[in-house]
Amino acid sequence: MRNIRGRGARPASVDDRTGHRIVPETQRRPESRYGNRPTMKDVAARAGVGLKTVSRVVNGEPGVTPETERRVQEAIDALGFRRNDSARVLRKGRTASIGLVLEDLADPFYGPLSRAVEEVARAHGALLINGSSAEDPDREQELALALCARRVDGLVVIPAGDDHRYLEPEIKAGVATVFVDRPAGHIDADCVLSDNFGGAHEGVSHLVAHGHRRIGFIGDMPRIHTAAERLRGYRTAMEDAGIAVEDAWMSLGATDPLRVRRAAEEMLSGPTPVTAIFSGNNRVTVTVIRVLAERTRRVALVAFDDLELADLLQPGVTVIAQDAALLGRTAAERLFGQLDGTLITPERIELPTRLVRRGSGELPPAD
Repeated sequence: MRNIRGRGARPASVDDRTGHRIVPETQRRPESRYGNRPTMKDVAARAGVGLKTVSRVVNGEPGVTPETERRVQEAIDALGFRRNDSARVLRKGRTASIGLVLEDLADPFYGPLSRAVEEVARAHGALLINGSSAEDPDREQELALALCARRVDGLVVIPAGDDHRYLEPEIKAGVATVFVDRPAGHIDADCVLSDNFGGAHEGVSHLVAHGHRRIGFIGDMPRIHTAAERLRGYRTAMEDAGIAVEDAWMSLGATDPLRVRRAAEEMLSGPTPVTAIFSGNNRVTVTVIRVLAERTRRVALVAFDDLELADLLQPGVTVIAQDAALLGRTAAERLFGQLDGTLITPERIELPTRLVRRGSGELPPAD
C-alpha cells in the first residue's frame, strides 16, 4: 500500500549516521516561555493602560480610578504577575531581609529561637533567610558572608567560631549584627545570652542540697562558650559546697551518642561511682537518659536545657530551662533597633534561666 501524503506536505528525512528523524524547522514546536515572568508591560498591554498606571496600582499609589484599578488587578491576576522588588531596593537602600546563622537546624533548641526571630522580622516587614553552620567556623563565615553578598540588612548569628573580625567590613558598611546564645570573638557587637554560669551553678547546687557529693558533669566541646560557662558553674558550685572535684567526674567533648555513652558509663562504674549527673545540653541529656534507663540503681539527673516529653518520663527530668524564644526575640529586636538608629552602643544582655523540678533532680543518693 502506498503512503499518501497531503499535497504540499514536506516529508521528514532521516539522518543516515544516527538514524534519528529530522523534523523541518517549520514543524517544530515553539520554544517554551518557562521561567519568563510576566512584566508590568505585559500587565499594561492586557489592561489597555500605561506603565505608570500599572505602577501606581502595584505600589498602592493614588490617582487611579476604581474601574481602571479593577482592570489592572484583573490583568495582574490573569498573568500571575508578582512585583520585582529589586528597583525598590535600589531606591530605598534596604532589602527588607535579614539573615540568621544557626548552629544546627536539627537541634530542637533552635526551633523556637528561629521562630521568634522570624516573627519579629515579619512585624517589621522583613523576610528571614536562615542556614546552618553545623558547628563549623569556616562554614559559619562562608554562610554569613554569602548572606551579606545578597545584601541582607542585618545578621543574627549563633557563632560556631571564636574570631569574627571577618564581619568588621560588613558592619562598617551598615549591616546590623547581633550575636545570640554565644558572644562574638574579637569584635565589639551586641550579644544576647542565657545565664549559663548561673544556671549550671543552680542546678549543681540543687543536687548538693539533696545530699549528693559525687556529681558528674558531661558537657559539649570546651571551646564553645556555653559549654565552658556551664563547666565553670559546675566547678564553682562544687567548690562552694566544699567538694573536691575529681577529674573522672568531668567529661567534655562532642555530643555524639557514643562519646556521651562512654563518658556516662565510666562515671557510673567502679567502686565509687557518681550518684548524680549534671548534663550540659539537651543532646547530651538524651543519651544520658538512655544509659540510666539500662541500670537498676537510681541516679539523680539535672539537665541544662529542657526537652520534649521530659515531664512524662519516670521520674520526670529536672532541668535548667532557657527561654529560647525570648533569646531570639530579644536578639531580633536589638537588630531592628540598630536598623532604626535607636540602638547604637553594643550591649551584652544575659537572660535568666529557670530551675524546673520534676523528680530526677530530687532523688537522694543511692548509697
